[in-house]
Amino acid sequence: MKLSTRCRYAVRSLVDLALNSENSNGDLVLLKDIAKRQQISIKYLESIFSTLRKAGIIKGIRGAKGGYRLLKEANEITIYDVIYTMQGFIAPVGCVEETSKCDMAETCATKSLWNELTESISKTLKRYTLADLVHRHPPDCDLNPISPSTASR
Repeated sequence: MKLSTRCRYAVRSLVDLALNSENSNGDLVLLKDIAKRQQISIKYLESIFSTLRKAGIIKGIRGAKGGYRLLKEANEITIYDVIYTMQGFIAPVGCVEETSKCDMAETCATKSLWNELTESISKTLKRYTLADLVHRHPPDCDLNPISPSTASR
């Protein structure tokens, strides 16, 4: 199983949003600032945030004082929630998700392995929240707010 680039960027961007909302006392965070810190094109990030907004994970506010914020606390949003929103069911093989995809589903010797692996992945992703990742990020990680001196570079 490989997570899509959209999934990875969504998780990174939401961790950035959570951290920078925390640092700015709940103020809205600009998409262009997240894009710059995460080195993601603004167009691609707009597409990702559109999906996250429709799923009720974030809220976007338009206007001069606009930006984005999380709709729930960072400790209430699991990494599983984000990945499921971006990519759907998480499984290493298709037959775990939909048994009709395989004629051998009933007699397959490896199906229990794939089920167990899927469950393990899901449990791990459900155990971690955005808040967990915010508190685990390395101090030199480029998630911190863009200061006026670095914004013009």
